Amino acid sequence: MKHSIKTQLIISFAGLIGVMLALNLLINNLFLEKFYIRQKESNLIEIYNEINRVEDYADYQGDAFDRNFRRISGTNNVDLVILYVDTNGSAWAVYQSQEDKIMFARIQGYLYGFNLLDDERDVLLQTSSYSIQKFKDSADSTEYLEAWGKLDNGCYLLMRIPLQSIVENVKISNQFTFYIIIAASLLSILLVWCISKKISDPIQELTILSRRMANLEFDAKYTSGGKNEIGELGKNFNHMSETLEKTISELKTANNELQKDIEKKTQIDEMRKEFLSNVSHELKTPIALIQGYAEGLQECINDDEQSREFYCEVIMDEASKMNNMVKKLLSLNQLEFGNDVVNMVRFDLTELLGGVVQSTRILAEQKNVSVQFDEQAPVYVWGDEFKLEEVVTNYVSNALNHVNEGGRIEVSVGRQGDKVRTSVFNTGSHIPEEDLEKVWIKFYKVDKARTREYGGSGIGLSIVKAIMESMHQQYGVYNCEDGVCFWFELDCSKGE
Repeated sequence: MKHSIKTQLIISFAGLIGVMLALNLLINNLFLEKFYIRQKESNLIEIYNEINRVEDYADYQGDAFDRNFRRISGTNNVDLVILYVDTNGSAWAVYQSQEDKIMFARIQGYLYGFNLLDDERDVLLQTSSYSIQKFKDSADSTEYLEAWGKLDNGCYLLMRIPLQSIVENVKISNQFTFYIIIAASLLSILLVWCISKKISDPIQELTILSRRMANLEFDAKYTSGGKNEIGELGKNFNHMSETLEKTISELKTANNELQKDIEKKTQIDEMRKEFLSNVSHELKTPIALIQGYAEGLQECINDDEQSREFYCEVIMDEASKMNNMVKKLLSLNQLEFGNDVVNMVRFDLTELLGGVVQSTRILAEQKNVSVQFDEQAPVYVWGDEFKLEEVVTNYVSNALNHVNEGGRIEVSVGRQGDKVRTSVFNTGSHIPEEDLEKVWIKFYKVDKARTREYGGSGIGLSIVKAIMESMHQQYGVYNCEDGVCFWFELDCSKGE
């Protein structure tokens, strides 16, 4: 990434170090040689002052004298000659650092006012006692820094320092500086890369973390740690992630509950509309019959007593059906909305089934139907005995209404582990497979014509469903080879 902090830091620091080293190289090229020459000027002036303090060279004849001047010339890399001129105008060298005729000739030339070699000279410093100049010796094409002058004791002094070593030193220094620049640049890039990586990696991690948080990936956490500002920022990111996750979870939970409430309200509205529609439909026929037969009685359509009794019987029968349906609707309404209390007791299921079967034998004999229930031993179960009696009654009544004449109804009890299954079977037509799950819906009728014939309302099995679900027990229906079987299960009593 060309705009990343790491790249910017590397470029900035490397550029800064490069500029500083380049400036150092430029300054060396422009000023280092002049600085060296200025230093050598100072050395020549110090040597002149030291030699000028010697008043009489006669006291320094011999080895001590030579050692002293060799020290001065050797330490500073200076070629030195001191010339003495007597009153007769004769001149001889009091001291000469090396046998150099050119220097001896040069000091004589300066003394007598002529230049033997006609060299190029550049006077750098001129005083009443000495002169310092830079010149190029035409004999060997070498540049020198030269100082000559008169000492207080009457002697003349000539000193020179070759500048070739200074030029070479500057060149070597510049070359060495160049290598230092390369090495320092590489080292600085490496150091800056390490430092920038230490800074940019946590920032990059925070960038990725923020992107993942934006995508609601709250399992992403900052792991690099650290006690600096970036580390504190990472901790805050982690805390913010946890807070956002908790808040969004609460919002989703609230939204889910709201959605459930909306769905429940919609369902209730649909149930209310369906209920009103079904009730209106179910009541429309008996009300019309009652109204019609009542108007017939009022208008005395039939004067004979037998006809009037028939009209009254129809009115009473339809009113009874309406009353029965309303009672069932009220009971179902209480069950569905949880307003009816379930009383769980231990009771004998055999006794309950026997009582219901016995009460339906008269109706069964009228239809020439046999009802079989052979269980004699007590079977103790847990449940609401009153409501379960209604379940069994609805099952047996439903079987009587759908069994063919001359058919049979079988009521049986069977154990299945810790459950007791009660089954009510009747011979007759099968229920279509697509309608098996729909028979439990209020007012649903598989054969509407037949249901109307026996006065069914389509509520009985809905009541069975509500009762069994209120006790959290299983129920169902399936087609057999020659009929239909309805069943329900209850918990059996331990130890029975």
